[in-house]
Amino acid sequence: MSDPSQPQYPGAPAGQPVPPAGAAPGPAYAGQPGVPMAPPPKKRSKAVPIILIVIAAVLVLCLGGVAVTFFLVRDTVGEVIEATQTRLVTPDTLAGRELNTDPTFQGLAEEVATGLAADVPESTSSIGAFYGDIEQENLVMIAGVSGVMADPDQELADATEGDATGLGMTNVTDVDAGPKGGSARCGDADLEGIPGGVCVWASRGALVMYVFYFSTGEEAAGSLVEIRDAVEQTS
Repeated sequence: MSDPSQPQYPGAPAGQPVPPAGAAPGPAYAGQPGVPMAPPPKKRSKAVPIILIVIAAVLVLCLGGVAVTFFLVRDTVGEVIEATQTRLVTPDTLAGRELNTDPTFQGLAEEVATGLAADVPESTSSIGAFYGDIEQENLVMIAGVSGVMADPDQELADATEGDATGLGMTNVTDVDAGPKGGSARCGDADLEGIPGGVCVWASRGALVMYVFYFSTGEEAAGSLVEIRDAVEQTS
């Protein structure tokens, strides 16, 4: 039987021990039987370094190399016409990964696309998107612009030589750009201590970069044709 001299707390069963001295009154308190302890502090989100890397990676397209000047060049008429019809799109899935709808990543993606469109006003389209999940370590970022490009090979060189991306790229190699033509290169990257693979392709109609986090350049290269088919279209 409970001691009538002890104060009872609303909702507390008879005979239940009362809170220790100084505890705030209430129906439950930490340490009371049946009441879970407070959860441990949440770990620092992996998104923090990712945000920094996204900004660094996009600099190659927005500031450094997109010295991409779009204009009609003296070339085969067919090639130029096809380039003017090239558009970049954001599919629902990419390389087996779902479009990331987390507000943080969506906001960054929108900034990427908007920044590219502003810095390359002659472009016909621009994209920025994340796919996969950072916690599952399968995140992919993609960014690019489309338009008639004067010198695709030079743009590819500007984007991949001398660590223009700021991602510490190493083992950069030429890879097959696929049936749509153009040139492509991939390499390993250091993403603030996270290993990654970076690929860039350039054609008469587009310049696109994508980053595989927690991966390698070789693994990223294996998905290049699939990714290009998904995002680069000719209307």
